[in-house]
Amino acid sequence: MTSERDPRGHGTLGTHHEHAAPDPAVVVDRVAKTYWRGRVETPALVDVSLTVAPGEFVAVTGPSGAGKSTLLQLVAGLDRPTRGRIDVNGRCISAMSDDEATEFRRREIGVVYQTFRLLPDLSIEENVGVPLMLDGRTARDIRERVGRALDRLGLYERRQHMPAEVSGGELQRAAIARALVMDPAVLLADEPTGNLDSAAGDRVLQDMRRAADELGRTIILITHDARAAAQADRIERLLDGAVVPGARPAR
Repeated sequence: MTSERDPRGHGTLGTHHEHAAPDPAVVVDRVAKTYWRGRVETPALVDVSLTVAPGEFVAVTGPSGAGKSTLLQLVAGLDRPTRGRIDVNGRCISAMSDDEATEFRRREIGVVYQTFRLLPDLSIEENVGVPLMLDGRTARDIRERVGRALDRLGLYERRQHMPAEVSGGELQRAAIARALVMDPAVLLADEPTGNLDSAAGDRVLQDMRRAADELGRTIILITHDARAAAQADRIERLLDGAVVPGARPAR
């Protein structure tokens, strides 16, 4: 007998006898990460385990140096754990080669950073279309997908503007559009409101909330901002490279 998840990812609806619960979208299993500087060992993550259900929005909080960004880098396949295993959509990304992880990330994982990382010499629509271009999509497919992504984020009228011609909030929304344009199952965001004023930050968080509720995206948000974390379904806290027991619902 299993519990049936609320389709919005907000807990359970009760017991159900016919359908098994869906496989987790992200599993972090006893992961450790150690950096070496010469002979000096610096543990960034100690023994982290975390499971995120499909369509769930999880905020990971903690002080600077707690290991939050390291965790995101590992889940994205941008780095490898020293010990442990990370599965995304049923595949072990921590065991992939760099080329395999790059291709998998482009198609299955969207990543949003604090610093936007848009290319200054490309227009907003060209920036959003970069992942599709790298994936070898046709010009028609790129145009249609980019148009839908920009419309969803309220940026369609700004599509031909250059990054220097739009606000910080619009830049971050363009970064979210770029992260979602490949329809990834998982969206990772590292302090996405850190460079924004409160109004622009709230708009970005609302866009992420809709990505979970309306598009079914699984979201892991790295943040030190309590207002940002409050948008999530649950909050996990890291301290000294370990998960603090007792996750709490945010909503």
